Amino acid sequence: MAVDILRERVPQGWRVDVAVRPRTAEGRAHGIISVSSPDGTAADIVVAYKTRLDPANVGVALSQLDRWPLAQPMVMAPFLSVGARRALRERGASWADATGNFRVALDRPALFIELEGATKNPLRRSGVPLKSLKGPGAAAVVRALVDYRPPYSLSQLGLKTGLPSASLFRVVDLLQRESLVEKQSKRGPIVAVDWAGVLTRWCEDYSLIGSSRVLSAVEPRGADALLNKLRVTDAEYALTASAVAWRVAAVAPSRLIVIYTEAPEAIASDLGVTPTDAGANALLVQPFSPVLMQRTETRDGLRCAALSQVAADLLTSPGRGPAEGEALIAWMRENEDAWRQTLSM
Repeated sequence: MAVDILRERVPQGWRVDVAVRPRTAEGRAHGIISVSSPDGTAADIVVAYKTRLDPANVGVALSQLDRWPLAQPMVMAPFLSVGARRALRERGASWADATGNFRVALDRPALFIELEGATKNPLRRSGVPLKSLKGPGAAAVVRALVDYRPPYSLSQLGLKTGLPSASLFRVVDLLQRESLVEKQSKRGPIVAVDWAGVLTRWCEDYSLIGSSRVLSAVEPRGADALLNKLRVTDAEYALTASAVAWRVAAVAPSRLIVIYTEAPEAIASDLGVTPTDAGANALLVQPFSPVLMQRTETRDGLRCAALSQVAADLLTSPGRGPAEGEALIAWMRENEDAWRQTLSM
């Protein structure tokens, strides 16, 4: 498949050849793909095939190709996750999987091809439990790992958040395999969390609209009028998405107001907005997990969701939401002390 993709996409006059399990002076490789341009410039791509590749094992997989230092390393697998591809990119490697994820980057001859396939593994056998970050428990663990700066043990994190040890262990184990959480030792404390990577990984299984019940509504006088009503309401709510992000980072505000509330119909009545199937400028979201409304902050007289939650909601929003989410995460990277908490017992 990878060879077919290359042959279809290289410029006219280029040549792509493949040798399966060739014996070379450096040893036997799973495969070597040779790419040559019309001027005679050529490059080899040495291939390692893996039935499964977790991000934490990318370094080991690529070290097996070190015997071919002049060749471009490539890993092929039935499926390569977003995290695995990120780790391969960081190490300058190419990749291909059976779902259409593909990347080749050569200096001489100059060639760059990158294609997007599946972001979730469609090849899992039926009956095998999915290892994902779906559900209220995973959401609570993810938010805690992002919101609290390590180091801390699982027991300390559990005492602070009230989360069961089993939920903490399963989620941390998954994120360790994705190289997003680092522990001092197998039973030691968590010493590092790639919080932006954890949020991105969560968004593979979570979405603002898809994970919770949503009531669409319209405020005929517009977004500003609705925000003014929120400033004086006694109802429990948490503002999220664009209306929060633009108060923190330099992003253009959306006119769609997204509000977390445990009682969408009741707050719609309280705010005087009308449920609608078309032309909505407000989304009233009943959160699937209480954590979505935890650790709120007051900004501009409005009760706002935690920035970690706001970023995840934007990354999984339609339209320009993902771009706003990336801008917010960039601000959060530069100003971590302004939002990330130290775990105090």
